[in-house]
Amino acid sequence: MNIPNSILTDNKELIKYLCSIKDEEYRKFNEKIIKTNNIIGVRIPILKKIAKEISKNDYLTFIKNNKHKYYEEIMLYGLVITYLKDYNESIKLFDIYINYIDSWATCDSIVLNYKIITKNLDDYLIKVKQYLKNNRPFIKRVGVVSLFYYLNDDYIDEVFNMVNSIRTSEYYVKMAIAWLISICLVKYYDKTLNFLKTCNLDDWTYNKTLQKAIESYKIKNKDYLRKLKRI
Repeated sequence: MNIPNSILTDNKELIKYLCSIKDEEYRKFNEKIIKTNNIIGVRIPILKKIAKEISKNDYLTFIKNNKHKYYEEIMLYGLVITYLKDYNESIKLFDIYINYIDSWATCDSIVLNYKIITKNLDDYLIKVKQYLKNNRPFIKRVGVVSLFYYLNDDYIDEVFNMVNSIRTSEYYVKMAIAWLISICLVKYYDKTLNFLKTCNLDDWTYNKTLQKAIESYKIKNKDYLRKLKRI
């Protein structure tokens, strides 16, 4: 696809272009599953292509001119940051970006596309701990979703410790925790079972974790997991 140069820094031209390539059915679908306003209806692969181009050009002007009005604007803002090559530069911008996150989609899509994290796990972990302590639910969710990068032998015990310290009543945070621990069951079944026996998860999150694990085709011993449900 040919991306007009004018949209790279001109916000009005960007919105006009996004509206010209929108998918109405996709917009209607997103409105049902993403609880946010002003969705234009542009698919993520297209937004990623645009974001890559912006990241190679004057991305600071793009960020400065971003109005955060549309879902796609917020998504592009975050995606641009994930494509930057300088970790220190990107994390400074990321810390600003997370204040505009207003849905699970603008959280998860960006965090899981932020691959430079894998080369800076120790440094980023400091940030993760800060996000987990934040009172804003979507920033706290950023912290939880970020822990997906730490599901390995070096960090798995610390992941459990951090999850155990989270205190929240927010639906989107609890759903992220359940998602995370269900994946832990896939990757570290026995260790995660031990965690679940003594964890501080509330009953809803605990049971949702088991539900998600039972729904996974990667876990075979589902009958045993069903017996662990809290009544």
